[in-house]
Amino acid sequence: MTRRLVFILAACGLLLAVVSAILLNIPKRPQPPAFTPASNPFAQGIYANGIVESDQDSGSNVNIYPEVAGPVTSVPVKEGDSVRAGTPLFTIDDSIQRAQAGQLEAQARAAQAMLDELKAQPRRENLAVAEAQVTQAQAGLKLAQDQYDKQRRLHDAHPELVSQEVVDTARNTAAVAAAGLEVALRQQQLTRAGAWSYDIESQQRQYEAATRAAEGAAALLAKYVVRAPVDGVVLALNVSAGNYASPQGAYATYTQSFGPAAVLGSPAGTLAVRCYVDEVLVQRLPAAERIVAEMTVRGGGKRIPLEFVRVQPYVTPKIDLSNQRLERVDVRVLAVLFRFRRPADVNIYPGQLVDVYIGQRDGASGAK
Repeated sequence: MTRRLVFILAACGLLLAVVSAILLNIPKRPQPPAFTPASNPFAQGIYANGIVESDQDSGSNVNIYPEVAGPVTSVPVKEGDSVRAGTPLFTIDDSIQRAQAGQLEAQARAAQAMLDELKAQPRRENLAVAEAQVTQAQAGLKLAQDQYDKQRRLHDAHPELVSQEVVDTARNTAAVAAAGLEVALRQQQLTRAGAWSYDIESQQRQYEAATRAAEGAAALLAKYVVRAPVDGVVLALNVSAGNYASPQGAYATYTQSFGPAAVLGSPAGTLAVRCYVDEVLVQRLPAAERIVAEMTVRGGGKRIPLEFVRVQPYVTPKIDLSNQRLERVDVRVLAVLFRFRRPADVNIYPGQLVDVYIGQRDGASGAK
């Protein structure tokens, strides 16, 4: 019984192996591609990965980072809005900086008031006091001089009635009164002269320093409203009310890294493409006036003609564009920029990867 069971199991295993071999050897029909692969339209054209950007003079999108740090209080725009240069994009809490700016402005006003006070001297009230002191000193001198003259004449006529000591005392009193008058006259001149020029200059410098400090605080306060530096379209807003923004940008939850707080693109209907040509293929680039290029959008297959803009004359290490594990990152590439008009029937946005083919107008690749 056991031998029969073993025989049956062996026969079943053999039959299963034969059926598996037959099934595995049946040719399978390949699955159709998700989209038609693009082909190089040029006989010996150069292929390069490209990335769509805004058509800016610098050839890239405008990444906006705030110059100050703090929690975001409001975001008056939204993604896709067209904005003019100077339009507020978002605001940052400025309560501390506003108080500091107010304090420095008050100090500048106090310095201005002190400077005005020095320039306004002499005051009429001070001049009146100085003149009254001169009048008083003159009256005192006249009184002392009269007393001295009387005592001297009486002493000369009747020495027994007035001693020499009394005469000397009267003379000294008159001399003291004369000195008092001199002091009053000098004080009157000093009052009329007003503030010392060096005091005015010193206060002027203090006022200028306080004004500069207040202007700096006001300029820094204005940085708490982040505005659009150029006309454009808001491509991305990475902040919202309550988020923390800093000169490093805004923290992205999903990527767990810092990036620009906002990204602006060009308002025109044209976009740019930055493609990277391997350093090995640089010698095959046509002359600038003869460059012709096309691109295809991945997944769409539509060919879009490109207008040559310029070559960025600096070879840099290759950046990751294709996200392929086998992509070489030890090569260096040359950036070539093109522009194109956005087709009405193709959805294409800045940041999208495209395939770029570069050729020569006569159909051959390479320089003249």
